[in-house]
Amino acid sequence: MPFTIPPDADGILPDRMIAAMADAGMIRPEYPFVESQIQPASLDLRLGDIAYRVRASFLPGPDCTVAERIDELKLHQIDLTDGAVLETNCVYIVPLLESLALPPDIVAAANPKSSTGRLDVFTRVIADGTRRFDSIDAGYHGPLYAEISPKTFPVLLREGSRLSQLRFRVGEATLSAGELDALHEAERLVDVDDADLAHGVAVSVDLSGESSGGFVGYRAKRHTGVVDIDRRGGYPVHEFWEPIPARRDGSLILDPGEFYILASKEAVQVPPDYAAEMVPFDPLVGEFRVHYAGFFDPGFGYEGAGGHGSRAVLEVRSREVPFILEHGQIVGRLVYERMLARPASLYGQRIGSNYQGQNLKLSKHFKA
Repeated sequence: MPFTIPPDADGILPDRMIAAMADAGMIRPEYPFVESQIQPASLDLRLGDIAYRVRASFLPGPDCTVAERIDELKLHQIDLTDGAVLETNCVYIVPLLESLALPPDIVAAANPKSSTGRLDVFTRVIADGTRRFDSIDAGYHGPLYAEISPKTFPVLLREGSRLSQLRFRVGEATLSAGELDALHEAERLVDVDDADLAHGVAVSVDLSGESSGGFVGYRAKRHTGVVDIDRRGGYPVHEFWEPIPARRDGSLILDPGEFYILASKEAVQVPPDYAAEMVPFDPLVGEFRVHYAGFFDPGFGYEGAGGHGSRAVLEVRSREVPFILEHGQIVGRLVYERMLARPASLYGQRIGSNYQGQNLKLSKHFKA
Protein backbone atom coordinates (compact mmCIF):
# COMPACT_ATOMS: atom_id res chain seq x y z
CA MET A 1 0.00 0.00 0.00
CA PRO A 2 1.60 3.32 -1.03
CA PHE A 3 2.41 5.92 1.59
CA THR A 4 0.11 8.93 1.29
CA ILE A 5 -0.58 12.09 3.27
CA PRO A 6 -3.91 13.91 2.92
CA PRO A 7 -3.80 17.14 0.91
CA ASP A 8 -3.26 20.31 2.97
CA ALA A 9 -2.32 18.24 6.02
CA ASP A 10 -0.43 19.93 8.85
CA GLY A 11 1.23 18.11 11.71
CA ILE A 12 3.87 15.79 13.11
CA LEU A 13 3.81 12.22 11.87
CA PRO A 14 2.91 9.61 14.55
CA ASP A 15 4.47 6.21 15.13
CA ARG A 16 2.44 4.19 12.65
CA MET A 17 3.12 6.70 9.85
CA ILE A 18 6.85 6.58 10.64
CA ALA A 19 6.66 2.79 10.25
CA ALA A 20 4.79 3.28 6.96
CA MET A 21 7.52 5.64 5.73
CA ALA A 22 10.08 2.91 6.36
CA ASP A 23 7.92 0.36 4.52
CA ALA A 24 7.75 2.79 1.58
CA GLY A 25 11.54 3.26 1.47
CA MET A 26 11.54 6.85 2.76
CA ILE A 27 13.48 5.77 5.84
CA ARG A 28 16.22 3.29 5.01
CA PRO A 29 17.68 1.43 7.99
CA GLU A 30 20.80 -0.65 7.43
CA TYR A 31 19.30 -3.22 9.80
CA PRO A 32 15.63 -3.73 10.80
CA PHE A 33 14.31 -1.45 13.51
CA VAL A 34 14.63 -2.70 17.09
CA GLU A 35 11.97 -2.69 19.79
CA SER A 36 10.92 0.79 20.97
CA GLN A 37 12.99 2.52 18.27
CA ILE A 38 9.82 4.09 16.91
CA GLN A 39 8.49 6.41 19.59
CA PRO A 40 5.02 8.07 19.65
CA ALA A 41 6.18 11.06 17.59
CA SER A 42 9.79 10.33 16.65
CA LEU A 43 12.33 7.78 15.49
CA ASP A 44 15.43 6.94 17.49
CA LEU A 45 18.57 7.00 15.34
CA ARG A 46 21.27 4.35 15.79
CA LEU A 47 25.02 4.77 15.58
CA GLY A 48 26.96 2.88 12.94
CA ASP A 49 30.14 0.91 13.52
CA ILE A 50 32.76 3.65 13.04
CA ALA A 51 33.42 6.93 14.84
CA TYR A 52 35.75 9.52 13.29
CA ARG A 53 37.65 11.83 15.62
CA VAL A 54 37.81 15.18 13.81
CA ARG A 55 39.71 18.39 14.45
CA ALA A 56 36.62 20.56 14.76
CA SER A 57 32.87 20.68 14.40
CA PHE A 58 31.66 21.60 10.92
CA LEU A 59 28.73 21.99 8.57
CA PRO A 60 29.24 20.66 5.04
CA GLY A 61 27.53 23.53 3.20
CA PRO A 62 25.47 23.26 0.02
CA ASP A 63 28.12 21.84 -2.30
CA CYS A 64 29.78 19.28 -0.06
CA THR A 65 29.03 15.94 1.58
CA VAL A 66 29.75 15.07 5.18
CA ALA A 67 32.01 12.23 4.03
CA GLU A 68 34.17 14.70 2.08
CA ARG A 69 34.54 16.92 5.13
CA ILE A 70 35.42 13.91 7.31
CA ASP A 71 38.23 13.04 4.89
CA GLU A 72 39.61 16.56 5.29
CA LEU A 73 39.30 16.80 9.08
CA LYS A 74 39.62 13.33 10.57
CA LEU A 75 42.43 12.55 12.99
CA HIS A 76 41.70 8.85 13.36
CA GLN A 77 38.83 6.40 13.29
CA ILE A 78 37.45 4.19 16.07
CA ASP A 79 35.74 0.83 15.72
CA LEU A 80 32.43 0.84 17.61
CA THR A 81 31.50 -2.76 16.84
CA ASP A 82 32.34 -4.01 20.33
CA GLY A 83 32.14 -0.61 22.05
CA ALA A 84 34.63 2.22 22.52
CA VAL A 85 35.07 5.18 24.86
CA LEU A 86 34.63 8.71 23.53
CA GLU A 87 36.61 11.23 25.57
CA THR A 88 35.34 14.55 26.88
CA ASN A 89 35.78 17.74 24.85
CA CYS A 90 36.67 15.88 21.66
CA VAL A 91 34.52 15.97 18.52
CA TYR A 92 33.46 12.75 16.81
CA ILE A 93 31.38 12.09 13.70
CA VAL A 94 29.50 8.79 13.45
CA PRO A 95 27.57 7.64 10.35
CA LEU A 96 24.08 6.53 11.39
CA LEU A 97 22.37 3.28 10.47
CA GLU A 98 19.34 5.19 9.15
CA SER A 99 19.36 7.17 5.90
CA LEU A 100 16.50 9.09 4.29
CA ALA A 101 14.70 9.44 0.96
CA LEU A 102 12.17 12.10 1.94
CA PRO A 103 9.29 13.11 -0.33
CA PRO A 104 8.97 16.80 -1.27
CA ASP A 105 6.39 17.57 1.42
CA ILE A 106 8.04 16.10 4.56
CA VAL A 107 10.80 17.75 6.59
CA ALA A 108 12.65 16.27 9.55
CA ALA A 109 14.16 17.74 12.71
CA ALA A 110 16.50 16.06 15.18
CA ASN A 111 17.11 16.46 18.90
CA PRO A 112 19.15 14.59 21.51
CA LYS A 113 17.25 11.96 23.47
CA SER A 114 16.42 12.86 27.07
CA SER A 115 19.05 10.53 28.50
CA THR A 116 21.68 11.98 26.17
CA GLY A 117 21.02 15.53 27.32
CA ARG A 118 21.07 14.53 30.98
CA LEU A 119 24.58 13.13 30.53
CA ASP A 120 25.80 16.37 28.93
CA VAL A 121 26.68 14.60 25.70
CA PHE A 122 26.46 17.33 23.08
CA THR A 123 24.91 15.64 20.03
CA ARG A 124 23.69 17.00 16.69
CA VAL A 125 22.61 15.41 13.43
CA ILE A 126 24.20 16.44 10.12
CA ALA A 127 23.03 15.78 6.56
CA ASP A 128 24.85 16.27 3.27
CA GLY A 129 24.74 19.75 1.78
CA THR A 130 23.15 21.37 4.83
CA ARG A 131 23.85 24.74 6.44
CA ARG A 132 22.08 23.85 9.71
CA PHE A 133 22.43 21.18 12.36
CA ASP A 134 19.46 18.99 13.29
CA SER A 135 17.44 20.09 10.26
CA ILE A 136 16.76 17.96 7.17
CA ASP A 137 15.00 19.60 4.24
CA ALA A 138 12.02 18.17 2.41
CA GLY A 139 13.07 15.92 -0.45
CA TYR A 140 16.46 15.05 1.08
CA HIS A 141 17.96 11.79 -0.18
CA GLY A 142 21.11 10.70 1.59
CA PRO A 143 22.90 9.55 4.72
CA LEU A 144 22.73 10.98 8.23
CA TYR A 145 25.57 11.51 10.69
CA ALA A 146 25.80 12.26 14.41
CA GLU A 147 28.25 14.81 15.75
CA ILE A 148 29.09 13.77 19.31
CA SER A 149 31.08 15.67 21.93
CA PRO A 150 30.88 14.43 25.55
CA LYS A 151 31.24 17.50 27.76
CA THR A 152 31.31 16.10 31.32
CA PHE A 153 31.58 12.30 31.42
CA PRO A 154 33.51 10.03 29.04
CA VAL A 155 30.95 7.68 27.49
CA LEU A 156 31.08 4.13 26.20
CA LEU A 157 29.20 3.76 22.90
CA ARG A 158 28.72 0.93 20.44
CA GLU A 159 27.09 0.23 17.12
CA GLY A 160 23.35 0.52 17.62
CA SER A 161 23.51 2.98 20.54
CA ARG A 162 20.80 5.64 20.31
CA LEU A 163 21.66 9.25 21.16
CA SER A 164 19.36 11.25 18.86
CA GLN A 165 15.78 11.18 17.66
CA LEU A 166 14.11 12.45 14.50
CA ARG A 167 10.67 14.02 14.05
CA PHE A 168 8.91 14.22 10.72
CA ARG A 169 6.42 16.98 9.96
CA VAL A 170 4.34 18.23 7.08
CA GLY A 171 2.94 21.73 6.68
CA GLU A 172 2.65 24.14 9.61
CA ALA A 173 2.33 22.16 12.84
CA THR A 174 2.83 24.87 15.49
CA LEU A 175 -0.30 26.04 17.27
CA SER A 176 -1.30 29.67 16.91
CA ALA A 177 -1.69 31.83 20.00
CA GLY A 178 -5.46 31.33 19.92
CA GLU A 179 -5.16 27.56 19.48
CA LEU A 180 -2.70 27.34 22.39
CA ASP A 181 -5.04 29.36 24.63
CA ALA A 182 -7.93 27.05 23.75
CA LEU A 183 -5.87 23.92 24.36
CA HIS A 184 -4.73 25.16 27.78
CA GLU A 185 -8.32 26.05 28.66
CA ALA A 186 -9.42 22.51 27.77
CA GLU A 187 -6.45 20.51 29.09
CA ARG A 188 -4.59 22.72 31.62
CA LEU A 189 -1.13 22.26 30.10
CA VAL A 190 0.65 23.48 33.25
CA ASP A 191 -0.50 23.37 36.86
CA VAL A 192 -0.51 27.11 37.51
CA ASP A 193 -3.46 29.48 37.46
CA ASP A 194 -1.68 32.38 35.75
CA ALA A 195 0.12 30.49 32.98
CA ASP A 196 2.20 32.65 30.63
CA LEU A 197 1.27 31.46 27.12
CA ALA A 198 2.99 34.12 25.03
CA HIS A 199 4.98 32.40 22.25
CA GLY A 200 4.57 29.02 24.00
CA VAL A 201 3.99 27.86 27.56
CA ALA A 202 6.51 29.49 29.89
CA VAL A 203 8.58 27.12 32.03
CA SER A 204 10.42 28.37 35.12
CA VAL A 205 13.03 26.82 37.40
CA ASP A 206 12.23 25.36 40.83
CA LEU A 207 14.85 26.40 43.40
CA SER A 208 12.63 26.02 46.48
CA GLY A 209 13.57 22.42 47.28
CA GLU A 210 10.02 21.77 48.52
CA SER A 211 9.26 18.90 46.14
CA SER A 212 12.65 17.15 46.33
CA GLY A 213 13.58 16.83 49.98
CA GLY A 214 15.33 20.15 50.48
CA PHE A 215 17.67 20.12 47.49
CA VAL A 216 17.16 21.70 44.10
CA GLY A 217 19.34 19.75 41.69
CA TYR A 218 22.66 18.13 40.95
CA ARG A 219 26.05 19.43 39.87
CA ALA A 220 28.15 17.03 37.78
CA LYS A 221 31.48 15.96 39.23
CA ARG A 222 34.71 16.21 37.28
CA HIS A 223 37.13 13.36 36.52
CA THR A 224 34.62 10.55 36.96
CA GLY A 225 34.52 7.07 35.53
CA VAL A 226 33.04 6.12 32.17
CA VAL A 227 29.26 5.94 31.62
CA ASP A 228 28.04 3.13 29.36
CA ILE A 229 25.27 4.78 27.34
CA ASP A 230 23.30 1.51 27.11
CA ARG A 231 23.49 0.50 30.78
CA ARG A 232 20.47 1.26 32.96
CA GLY A 233 20.64 1.81 36.69
CA GLY A 234 24.28 0.82 36.83
CA TYR A 235 26.01 3.76 38.53
CA PRO A 236 25.88 5.18 42.08
CA VAL A 237 24.75 8.79 42.04
CA HIS A 238 27.39 10.00 44.50
CA GLU A 239 30.25 8.96 42.22
CA PHE A 240 29.09 11.30 39.44
CA TRP A 241 26.89 14.00 41.02
CA GLU A 242 26.82 16.42 43.95
CA PRO A 243 23.34 17.29 45.29
CA ILE A 244 22.67 21.02 45.58
CA PRO A 245 20.82 22.08 48.76
CA ALA A 246 18.16 24.77 48.54
CA ARG A 247 19.16 28.24 49.67
CA ARG A 248 16.92 30.33 51.87
CA ASP A 249 16.79 33.11 49.27
CA GLY A 250 15.81 30.70 46.45
CA SER A 251 18.85 31.41 44.29
CA LEU A 252 21.61 29.39 42.66
CA ILE A 253 24.88 30.71 41.25
CA LEU A 254 25.83 28.88 38.06
CA ASP A 255 29.59 28.51 37.73
CA PRO A 256 31.06 28.78 34.20
CA GLY A 257 31.77 25.43 32.63
CA GLU A 258 29.77 23.43 35.19
CA PHE A 259 26.80 21.23 34.29
CA TYR A 260 23.61 21.13 36.35
CA ILE A 261 20.42 19.07 36.44
CA LEU A 262 17.47 21.13 37.72
CA ALA A 263 13.69 20.83 37.42
CA SER A 264 10.84 23.07 36.38
CA LYS A 265 8.56 24.69 38.93
CA GLU A 266 5.57 23.72 36.81
CA ALA A 267 4.20 20.24 36.18
CA VAL A 268 3.46 20.04 32.47
CA GLN A 269 1.49 17.71 30.26
CA VAL A 270 1.23 17.00 26.55
CA PRO A 271 -2.23 15.79 25.41
CA PRO A 272 -2.42 12.75 23.08
CA ASP A 273 -3.07 14.70 19.86
CA TYR A 274 -0.12 17.07 20.36
CA ALA A 275 3.65 17.09 20.75
CA ALA A 276 5.84 19.77 22.29
CA GLU A 277 9.38 21.07 22.14
CA MET A 278 11.33 23.12 24.68
CA VAL A 279 12.88 26.20 23.10
CA PRO A 280 15.08 28.91 24.69
CA PHE A 281 13.10 31.62 26.44
CA ASP A 282 15.23 34.56 25.36
CA PRO A 283 18.98 34.59 24.65
CA LEU A 284 19.20 38.06 26.18
CA VAL A 285 18.01 37.12 29.69
CA GLY A 286 21.17 35.41 30.87
CA GLU A 287 24.44 33.71 30.04
CA PHE A 288 23.24 30.15 30.35
CA ARG A 289 21.85 27.38 28.19
CA VAL A 290 18.87 25.24 29.22
CA HIS A 291 17.55 21.98 27.81
CA TYR A 292 19.74 20.28 25.26
CA ALA A 293 17.06 17.62 24.67
CA GLY A 294 13.83 19.36 23.80
CA PHE A 295 11.26 16.88 22.42
CA PHE A 296 8.21 16.06 24.57
CA ASP A 297 6.09 13.20 23.22
CA PRO A 298 2.29 12.94 23.14
CA GLY A 299 1.18 11.69 26.55
CA PHE A 300 4.12 13.14 28.52
CA GLY A 301 2.73 13.96 31.96
CA TYR A 302 -0.79 13.22 30.74
CA GLU A 303 -3.13 11.73 33.31
CA GLY A 304 -4.58 9.22 30.86
CA ALA A 305 -1.03 7.88 30.26
CA GLY A 306 -0.07 7.64 33.93
CA GLY A 307 1.56 11.04 34.21
CA HIS A 308 -0.58 13.30 36.45
CA GLY A 309 1.72 16.12 35.31
CA SER A 310 5.49 15.78 35.03
CA ARG A 311 8.23 18.27 35.78
CA ALA A 312 10.47 19.24 32.91
CA VAL A 313 14.03 18.30 33.84
CA LEU A 314 16.40 21.10 32.84
CA GLU A 315 19.94 20.51 31.63
CA VAL A 316 21.72 23.74 32.45
CA ARG A 317 25.18 25.01 31.61
CA SER A 318 26.49 28.51 32.29
CA ARG A 319 28.60 30.16 29.59
CA GLU A 320 31.38 32.67 30.12
CA VAL A 321 30.54 34.24 33.48
CA PRO A 322 28.88 33.20 36.77
CA PHE A 323 25.12 33.77 36.63
CA ILE A 324 22.50 33.85 39.38
CA LEU A 325 19.27 31.93 38.78
CA GLU A 326 16.28 32.84 40.95
CA HIS A 327 13.39 30.60 41.97
CA GLY A 328 10.57 30.99 39.47
CA GLN A 329 12.77 32.55 36.78
CA ILE A 330 11.52 31.68 33.29
CA VAL A 331 14.14 29.58 31.50
CA GLY A 332 12.31 28.18 28.48
CA ARG A 333 9.05 27.79 26.62
CA LEU A 334 7.16 24.73 25.51
CA VAL A 335 5.98 25.15 21.93
CA TYR A 336 3.05 22.84 21.18
CA GLU A 337 2.45 21.29 17.77
CA ARG A 338 -0.44 19.27 16.45
CA MET A 339 -0.02 15.63 15.50
CA LEU A 340 -1.14 14.51 12.06
CA ALA A 341 -2.92 11.65 13.85
CA ARG A 342 -2.98 10.26 17.39
CA PRO A 343 -0.10 7.82 18.05
CA ALA A 344 -0.86 4.15 18.58
CA SER A 345 1.03 4.32 21.91
CA LEU A 346 1.45 7.38 24.11
CA TYR A 347 4.51 8.26 26.17
CA GLY A 348 4.38 6.09 29.27
CA GLN A 349 2.35 3.31 27.67
CA ARG A 350 4.14 0.02 26.90
CA ILE A 351 7.22 1.61 25.34
CA GLY A 352 9.70 1.71 28.22
CA SER A 353 9.31 5.43 28.92
CA ASN A 354 11.83 6.36 31.62
CA TYR A 355 10.61 9.76 32.76
CA GLN A 356 6.81 9.65 33.04
CA GLY A 357 5.55 11.31 36.22
CA GLN A 358 9.04 12.59 37.04
CA ASN A 359 10.10 15.29 39.43
CA LEU A 360 13.82 16.01 39.68
CA LYS A 361 15.41 12.98 38.04
CA LEU A 362 18.82 12.05 36.68
CA SER A 363 19.20 9.97 33.55
CA LYS A 364 18.25 6.29 33.53
CA HIS A 365 21.93 5.29 33.90
CA PHE A 366 22.03 6.09 37.64
CA LYS A 367 20.61 4.07 40.51
CA ALA A 368 17.40 5.42 41.97
